[in-house]
Amino acid sequence: MKKYILISFQLVVITLIGQQTFEPISMDMDWKFHKGGAYGAEQPTFDDTEWRNIDVPHDWSIENLEGSDSPFASDAHTQVNGGFTTGGTGWYRKRFTPSWETSDKLTIIQFDGVYMNSEVYINGIKLGTRPYGYTTFQFDLTPHLVYGEENIIAVKVKNFGENSRWYSGSGIYRHVWMITKNKSHIKPWGVYITTPEISKRSAKVVVNLDIVANEKNEYTLETIIVDEEGVEVAKVSSQTSDTATGAIVQNVDIKNPKLWSLEYPHQYTAVTELKVGSAIVDRVKTMFGVRSISFDVENGFQLNGQKVLLKGGCIHHDNGPLGAKSLDRAEERKVELLKASGYNALRLAHNPPSQKLLEVCDRLGILVIDEAFDIWEVAKNPEDYHLFFEDWWKKDVHNMVVRDRNHPSIILWSMGNEIPERGTAKGVETAKKIGDYIKSLDATRPTTAAVNGLAPDKDPYFAALDVSGYNYAVGGDHNKETIYADDHKRIPTRIMYGAESYPLEAFGSWMDVLEHPYVIGDFVWTAWDYIGEAGIGWMGYPQKSNFYPWNLAYNGDFDICGWKRPQSHYRDALWKENQLSVFVQSPEPSFPDSNKDLADWSKWHWYDVVEHWNWQAFEGQTLAVDVYSSCDEVELFLNGKSLGKKATNKSTEFKTTFKVPYVAGSLKAIGYEGRKKVKTIELKTAGTPVSIKASADRTEINANGQDLSYITFELLDKDGVRNFLADDMLDFKIEGPGEIVAVANANPRSLESYTAHQRKAWRGRCMVIIKSTSISGDIKLTASSKNLKGSEVLISSISKKKPSK
Repeated sequence: MKKYILISFQLVVITLIGQQTFEPISMDMDWKFHKGGAYGAEQPTFDDTEWRNIDVPHDWSIENLEGSDSPFASDAHTQVNGGFTTGGTGWYRKRFTPSWETSDKLTIIQFDGVYMNSEVYINGIKLGTRPYGYTTFQFDLTPHLVYGEENIIAVKVKNFGENSRWYSGSGIYRHVWMITKNKSHIKPWGVYITTPEISKRSAKVVVNLDIVANEKNEYTLETIIVDEEGVEVAKVSSQTSDTATGAIVQNVDIKNPKLWSLEYPHQYTAVTELKVGSAIVDRVKTMFGVRSISFDVENGFQLNGQKVLLKGGCIHHDNGPLGAKSLDRAEERKVELLKASGYNALRLAHNPPSQKLLEVCDRLGILVIDEAFDIWEVAKNPEDYHLFFEDWWKKDVHNMVVRDRNHPSIILWSMGNEIPERGTAKGVETAKKIGDYIKSLDATRPTTAAVNGLAPDKDPYFAALDVSGYNYAVGGDHNKETIYADDHKRIPTRIMYGAESYPLEAFGSWMDVLEHPYVIGDFVWTAWDYIGEAGIGWMGYPQKSNFYPWNLAYNGDFDICGWKRPQSHYRDALWKENQLSVFVQSPEPSFPDSNKDLADWSKWHWYDVVEHWNWQAFEGQTLAVDVYSSCDEVELFLNGKSLGKKATNKSTEFKTTFKVPYVAGSLKAIGYEGRKKVKTIELKTAGTPVSIKASADRTEINANGQDLSYITFELLDKDGVRNFLADDMLDFKIEGPGEIVAVANANPRSLESYTAHQRKAWRGRCMVIIKSTSISGDIKLTASSKNLKGSEVLISSISKKKPSK
């Protein structure tokens, strides 16, 4: 069998038998940026010498405000929704020189995401606009290029007014690509692969090809499918003599297919070549997975014929300390941590994600609900997407589906979240219209939407969906009937899942999934904390401008640094065997703020519990100690003395509480399976911090100008115990081919800069994110603080060898 070495190229021209094919070129580096208006900045002669030099992905809203050392302001137009950050207008300009050898080619520029209302120019000529900030879009540069000379791309971005219910970021926050094609070619996103028939012995693969053939020729389309080792497993050819755009369908079988699953997410690569005679005119590589999905009320969701319960979480698009910047490693790390914590499904709320995030879900085995909109025609904010929906929804849905439909991780297309018109005839009509259009682009996955205000008046809207997403279906007392059970009695054919659920109702939400086959999963709001919707996890609703300085939501299982919060440890006990964690109910509020008008339905918070045993001000007073555990029972010890055993199982909702008089020292919990000790957790009283401990998630990164290392700094006492109360200021110094791109501590009320080279610790730790440059070498990051022994960490930045052509 033939063997193919498949490597992702960033910049390469491949000469093949007298023809050339072109891989996409990254256009991320060397932009000029100006925040604010710039009359005439689209013109090539405009003087931008005073503008900043930046690379994209870029987000100006996470940067310090002018004249300030913080990105936050109490009078920011975004207010609570956007975490008190500022948008405005920004301009980007990039110079490039197209080669004469591409003068007879098609040249396309692709923006993976620009927030929002972007206008794109080439050499002063306006190519078009894109209002929606989450759509990947393209423009044809070909008619306007000057070959062999300098050309100017200019992008104007306008993030005005109240247009989002969360932190959006501002600018060109995802990648930019240059795509070069021969005039006869396979269209971008023009390969669509399905696997309609699968058995242990064989999988039928259908390759749908959308081509442009501009010359009268006999064309051959050849698709070779290779496995993860590069071994050819199938091959098919087709011929056409069309001289216009056309669709070609190829059918081929893979023998003994390796299925894509959560445990073994095998993928294949289809290498499709468009040929004239023996000359290769175009080549496209498409990764896909062989897998089947099904949904029904008796068996729930099945992957490859096996029932899977969706252990899900919702995530927004931002990357915490980086703002909206979609750097590949940030997306990868987020999915890695969620997967390791037991998640097998993500709802990408409430917009299409980055391409990298989907690629990571494919590779690691995470199921995905890909979501289009938070808004249709009725506004939630004055300047949101409702202004553009009528003219743009079809274009935006098209780009989402055709871009993403080859990802095996995606199991549902969501057309919207909490759409205001969901209970009206107009809303039902729109849902049907969107659903029909999605199925015209991809009929292999069901449609869904996330619906709130659950009541029988939503039945017509649910009827327009294939699978019904319920937001906040559990009432809190699991001994009572839930909305799920009531609706199943009324409409027994409806397939349901918890599209959003409260952290506080994690037990009841998960029990509904276990007990009702027609409830296929639960997605907590939220799996990962985010900027914006400030204070929802403490102050709740209704939200007010006096919530400032709150700027983080503070309701994620993981905080913005990627550290697990108490509710995540409780979810461990729900989802996994032999889990154990210990938290102390704070005898005084962790934050001074409160919302006196808190609505009874506002339950995105978690209990005020903390993971430390430093309560000197409460010496001798009785404290409540919460234990989350899926062990059969737990025994608690105070300074070696047993305080007794307690059961932790379904009947106790996998948690229990001990009353403990505070004495400094050791608080230890041991979990038992029968009589066997299976888990031990200990909280120790920490002394005065004396040193800083540094630990990096990766000590080797790629010298590509975009790779990241996340370094955690902990403040330790003389015995190596982190002091949870320590809030010392840390100063950071970097040497070598790297830069500090973000600092953070996950404090939801901190107004400190994310881009400075210093940060106060919060709860005894903080984080620095460093980014590589394009130069290889050793990077040294040093942390220092008054009265503390400093620390340093070494990161090797390595240039990967370019593959041979």
